[in-house]
Amino acid sequence: MSSPDGESAPATLSYAAALVAALDDALASDARVSIIGTSILGLGSHRGLLQRLHQAYPDRIVPPPIAEASLAAIGAGAAMAGARPFVDFGAAAFSYLAWSQLVNEAAVAHYMSGGRLTVPVTYHALHGVRGAGGPQHSHSPQAMLCNAPGLEIVVPSTAADVYGLLRTALASPNPTFILSHARLLGIEGPMPRERAPIPFGRAEIKRRGRDITIVATSLMVHYALAAADMLSRDGIEAEIVDPRTLVPLDEAAILDSLAHTGRLVVVDETSLRAGVASDIAGMIAERGFHLLKAPVARVGRADVPVPYSKPLEEAVTPDPAAIAAAARRVLGA
Repeated sequence: MSSPDGESAPATLSYAAALVAALDDALASDARVSIIGTSILGLGSHRGLLQRLHQAYPDRIVPPPIAEASLAAIGAGAAMAGARPFVDFGAAAFSYLAWSQLVNEAAVAHYMSGGRLTVPVTYHALHGVRGAGGPQHSHSPQAMLCNAPGLEIVVPSTAADVYGLLRTALASPNPTFILSHARLLGIEGPMPRERAPIPFGRAEIKRRGRDITIVATSLMVHYALAAADMLSRDGIEAEIVDPRTLVPLDEAAILDSLAHTGRLVVVDETSLRAGVASDIAGMIAERGFHLLKAPVARVGRADVPVPYSKPLEEAVTPDPAAIAAAARRVLGA
């Protein structure tokens, strides 16, 4: 495809295709990279994207046993020995079976070894309310992982972001956990002509606005953009800030946006109690209280197990209407 000036237009890829492209490029450029896990893209139509990787790197893609603690330990151990494994858990809730290996081994080995060991392992899982997943397949463990110092926590929202952030993760000396929302996989977006790693700790403004800042992560970025479109019909212009990584968190970008809007809504699919939205709101209370013209609003998942029933599932999960309503409350509109 060409643009009117004759230059090639940026490629458009789905989130799933971009994730696989990042793995492909990393495997091609670094012999230390391998994949442990064969259900990276779930059990749906996206799995076919992995076939070429299996054919090109048959000895570097390992089907693991159904034993998540062993899976996480193998990845951490291989990383300590000099490899750079990408370890996939499938559904994010499965990582709970490997919690000790994640937080007591991978996250702290560098500190406990006095800096002699590094653990350049990348863990990946599909998080979020996916539709009829029930309580055991709908978890978003970002906030829990943030309570494990030593882990880098990455929550991409677009094809371009998952490509760039995954390339950074696979080159990082630190253990990294990437959480992809299950409903992001088929969402397409433009890819930059120059595909490059995206530094951790650097937020992106997904939409400029003057009236209110909405900080959103993962799938909620798309919901926040939809909410901003709703608000714009009433003359309200919302600025959407996507942190892209939770650890490290780009606090400066959030504070800079708040400085010119004065109002803030924080959206995340973790539960409200001790969730990501609560953490960001707490940071604002400490560092940006003087910038606020109104109280901060949080939009998150209700503090209940996620129901299997579709109507009940929708009732406990954030959506664009709930985000727009929270923005109007903050604005007094």
